[in-house]
Amino acid sequence: MNSNDSDAQAVVRGNNAFALDLYRRLKETEGNLFFSPYSISTALAMTYAGARGKTEVQMARVLHIALDQERLHPAVATLDSMIADVEGRGGVQLSVANALWPQLGYALLEEYLALMKAYYGAHVTPIDYADPESARQTINDWVEAKTAGKIRDLIQPGALETLTRLVLTNAIYFKGIWEHKFDEILTGNAPFWVTPTETVSAPMMTQTREFGYAKRDQWQILELPYCDKALSLIILLPESVDGIAELEDALTAETLMAWTAKLKSRDVKVFLPRFKMDHQIELSDTLSSMGMADAFDEDKADFSGIDGRAPWLYISAVLHKAFVDVNEEGTEAAAATAVVMKKRGIRRTPLPIFRADHPFIFLIRENSTQSILFLGRVTNPVMEH
Repeated sequence: MNSNDSDAQAVVRGNNAFALDLYRRLKETEGNLFFSPYSISTALAMTYAGARGKTEVQMARVLHIALDQERLHPAVATLDSMIADVEGRGGVQLSVANALWPQLGYALLEEYLALMKAYYGAHVTPIDYADPESARQTINDWVEAKTAGKIRDLIQPGALETLTRLVLTNAIYFKGIWEHKFDEILTGNAPFWVTPTETVSAPMMTQTREFGYAKRDQWQILELPYCDKALSLIILLPESVDGIAELEDALTAETLMAWTAKLKSRDVKVFLPRFKMDHQIELSDTLSSMGMADAFDEDKADFSGIDGRAPWLYISAVLHKAFVDVNEEGTEAAAATAVVMKKRGIRRTPLPIFRADHPFIFLIRENSTQSILFLGRVTNPVMEH
């Protein structure tokens, strides 16, 4: 492994650790949950490139950044390139896009712009925030186009204002066909236990086939690969109907790695609900509470690596929206993140049965790098939010 690949793996470890840290914060919200930690990490890494002083130290700690600035951004570019290689394999569609939207006439440092273009392939479009609604529409149109129309209205009315000086966006889109599709004829409505005493009727897909599978005392884990095995859907299922809280408490980057390492290929009878959801979150308070408070403080934020002035720019909002559709054919998922910056003033034994008829955690992983691209929880498969 060359130094570039080694640094890229350091980025993966940091991203995955941040993903599970963020999940532990967001799990307190009720109901279904879905986000792209990869999108959030990338957008914040673009912002981190301009962070200096205490702001830089805090962001590095929260984002689990182990490399210095000189090594981090080339490593992110290497990782993006490795993930982009999946595009087209087995019919997989996977794309990541970045963009900067500075205020028209507002000068950003040439070194910062060069870094964004060289390592993030960032599309740079000056925009006039004197008309916040027009600016919002322009950015939202770009996001919608980059996510095949799945992420609309990422930036809600009122999120931008005349003091906005820069918006950084990341968009990710994935569509994959199962290596082994579920037969639609076998899909039928069945109870899904929302709580130990309450059920909803959900369309339950089923098939019996060889999959990666592991079982522990309190949980099961299943890996459903997409065509060409470049990516997989991994499902963590507690044994008890009300066991998801205990599973979530045990879930860290380290435990996830240990659990997935135990996957063994064997015949499994699978029952999985068909589900579709979108989820929108604003992450400023969450990220601030995780330890990067200065970035959101107009008096303390130091992003002088972006415009050469501190304290001047600070983060006023981190907006994220994600969509997923899991069905008999495969999975479609998309997400986008916007960081809004203003100037100052996430032997043969009987066949094991994997019956996901109660709340579970799931993630979509790129297998060559082990990167968690999407992460979520299903508590009610017939609710789309």
